[in-house]
Amino acid sequence: MDLHPAGGTGESPRMRCLGIDYGTRRIGLSYGDDLGVATPLPAITEAAPEKRWTALSAVIAQRRATDLVLGYPLNMDDTAGPKAKEAEALAGRLRGEFGLPVHLVDERLTSYEAESTIAKAKRRDVRASGLIDSRAATLILQDFLNQKMPPPALETE
Repeated sequence: MDLHPAGGTGESPRMRCLGIDYGTRRIGLSYGDDLGVATPLPAITEAAPEKRWTALSAVIAQRRATDLVLGYPLNMDDTAGPKAKEAEALAGRLRGEFGLPVHLVDERLTSYEAESTIAKAKRRDVRASGLIDSRAATLILQDFLNQKMPPPALETE
């Protein structure tokens, strides 16, 4: 895989991934590219579902995403429950509307892990801001990027 930015003819375009932690109230977002590092973006916190979708569409276009990485909430026993079925339906809608590959990534415990980095006294306020959702999206996307581009082995002297 070419890790250099596409500049001339014959080079493949850069991978630009949008990580998505989709929820009924907020959509956590993150961005990553060929550098292999996921960074959080502001969450979408619009109240109306159609406004959240419009905002998500705008971010996909603005970031010129080449891949969408969607959290896949499997049950702890590896089965796909109702939330996983919702994610599968969303993946189908994303593929249909944007014509981009959608990668489902196991998101078990990402929200818990993201929340654990915030002081308990601040969690209630922070939750509404979408910060936890975007941190969860960052963990989801980083898992995907690590699978796609494993970090190079460190050389020992």
